[in-house]
Amino acid sequence: MALPWKLHGNGKEVSADEIILPEERLSWLRTIGFGGQHVVAMFGATFLVPLLTGFPPSTTLLFSGIGTLLFLIITANRLPSYLGSSFAFIAPIIAATAAGGQGVALGGIIVTGAVLAVVGIIVHFSGTRWINFLLPPVVSGAIVALIGFALAPAAGNNFAASPWIALITLAGVILCAVLFKGFIGRLSILIGVIVGYIAAVIAGEVNFDKVNDAAWLGLPTFTTPVFSAQYFAVYLMFLPVVLALVAENVGHIKGVGQLIKRDLDPLTGRALFADGAATVIAGLGGGSATTTYGENIGVMAATKIFSTAAYWIAGIVAILLGLSPKIGELINTIPPGVIGGVTTALYGLIGIIGVRIWVENKVDFARPTNQMTAGVALIMGIANYTLSFGEVKFEGIILGTVAAVVIYHLMNLLSKLRGGSDASSPSTEAKASSSSKKKAS
Repeated sequence: MALPWKLHGNGKEVSADEIILPEERLSWLRTIGFGGQHVVAMFGATFLVPLLTGFPPSTTLLFSGIGTLLFLIITANRLPSYLGSSFAFIAPIIAATAAGGQGVALGGIIVTGAVLAVVGIIVHFSGTRWINFLLPPVVSGAIVALIGFALAPAAGNNFAASPWIALITLAGVILCAVLFKGFIGRLSILIGVIVGYIAAVIAGEVNFDKVNDAAWLGLPTFTTPVFSAQYFAVYLMFLPVVLALVAENVGHIKGVGQLIKRDLDPLTGRALFADGAATVIAGLGGGSATTTYGENIGVMAATKIFSTAAYWIAGIVAILLGLSPKIGELINTIPPGVIGGVTTALYGLIGIIGVRIWVENKVDFARPTNQMTAGVALIMGIANYTLSFGEVKFEGIILGTVAAVVIYHLMNLLSKLRGGSDASSPSTEAKASSSSKKKAS
């Protein structure tokens, strides 16, 4: 069977203003090199999630590679993307693991992936307008922000385990982001981890015994998911993540479309379904849930190479890394202080992404509806508000998410009924969101 990519020119010489489209490729040697860049770009964030949640890193790398290849197949090689570990799942995974173990957390991941896949099917046949209505910028920004800021206590606990190593790691992240531009600057998280890790090795905080004993090749650890009615409330904690994943995928599609000057919106349903399917498969085997990665959009923007062939290379490399127990054990040696330093920056950046959504879409916080929507949602998430109904418990992220959606639409409805104009209509904010995202991309 012929490969789906056509050679761009002679595959070697490319002018600075040329774009390599998804259906094109350069020579295979160059394509492998660009695929390697995508592996480096995704690696820092992808291996951090299993470290933070207690999942096996090798298993996560394996399923991120499998998920990426599945995504490329479902989107017919028309949408370049890497599916790495999703940080939106960290808080519910930690809560679910505490409630019933990793198996229960995997059950929540599978439920979330299945719901996202169903949303993808609906979007494929109905379009994206209803998403823009349900999640205007003030709501989507609040949800993304509270997911990041709700993780602050976890970062603080790891930071306290080894403050000096954490400070060195954090300094590495910050200095890299400030001193370097382009591709190196985008690797600030990974470089910060490397700097902190070296400091931890010098300080004698790293134990390599398990690394020495591990084989170079072998299957990773697989964990069986658990489904039980007694954990119904735990599974519900994962559902707000669906809204964040939808927002991430839609933003990814619009961003890539803007860069290659194509309308990729018709692929939104396929992308959501693919991400959901990849998350389900990861959950079935014990890997972290997946999402499209902004880090890799940065690589494409810098290189102007959007060939999906490079992503096939990246996915295959990730699978090979996942089949090396030694690499998995090496990742597991990263001490809490390093994790504390890097997550201080990382969780804060996730929260700021939500704020950025407000800024880019010019959300007017002089309006009481927007004030209440964002303010109440953030407080509920950050303070981890809890409501219990018998044995069913709802905590901060789900309460904050529900609050954001309900408060916004309820206040808009009441404003319209009394003939006021306090808040812009959902359709107006959706249009602003779409316009601003295109400009930002």
